[in-house]
Amino acid sequence: MGIQKSRKGIRRDNILAALERNPALRVVQIAEELGVSTETVRRDLTVLESTGRLSRTYGGAVKNTSRFEPALNERLSLKVSERRAIAMAAVSRYATEDALLLGGGATMLQFARALREVQRRITVVTPAYPIAVELAQNPMIEIIMLPGIFEPQEHMTVGPDTSREMDRYKVRTAIIGASGLSAEGVSEALLRAGEVYGAMIEKSEQAVVLADSDKFDKRALVLLTDWNATTTLITDVAPQGALRTALELGGTKVIVASGN
Repeated sequence: MGIQKSRKGIRRDNILAALERNPALRVVQIAEELGVSTETVRRDLTVLESTGRLSRTYGGAVKNTSRFEPALNERLSLKVSERRAIAMAAVSRYATEDALLLGGGATMLQFARALREVQRRITVVTPAYPIAVELAQNPMIEIIMLPGIFEPQEHMTVGPDTSREMDRYKVRTAIIGASGLSAEGVSEALLRAGEVYGAMIEKSEQAVVLADSDKFDKRALVLLTDWNATTTLITDVAPQGALRTALELGGTKVIVASGN
């Protein structure tokens, strides 16, 4: 006999189905459609947002139109060799910087593991706890943690305090991961993480994006930047089609990492 899904689980599936039909719904509309209270809908939306399946908006919700991206802990075992090659290519080019502004994510964690082996003094500014923990193993790396609200899916700080604190530091190079790479540019699946990464790009002179080819031709919720001459993409396979054309038109440098 199969396991029967709970009423909560069925209701949340119905919310996602409603958002499939109409990508942007208000809380009141969802409550009327499902015949439940608005408070019940708000609690369900909070749970669904925590898993990355939708993003809250003022008074409602928006379904994430990109393919659902698993939480960080689930992504760590995926595309490991490709991410490691991308990380090594990035370290070989940017470990000579005196300071780096680093985002979080599975590929960035591989970057931190490679960077911690570099024996020179570097200052790292980051909102990502896993990045700080990895780099703390090297006493020559000074780590500045950005304050903010802890985001449990990505293990990083987010919110206005995180973005404002970046104003205190002048860092030439920001290095981030990405949920999607499309002709429009670089995008992130989580709204609050995207706000922080967008601020990182804005406050640096150059942005370096580390992302494997699974992210090609995908647009996630938050667009971080278009393709331009101050952005570099390091990936495992040369982009093709519309993505390649957009990169070339924007003057973005593309580095294809060789596997080990």
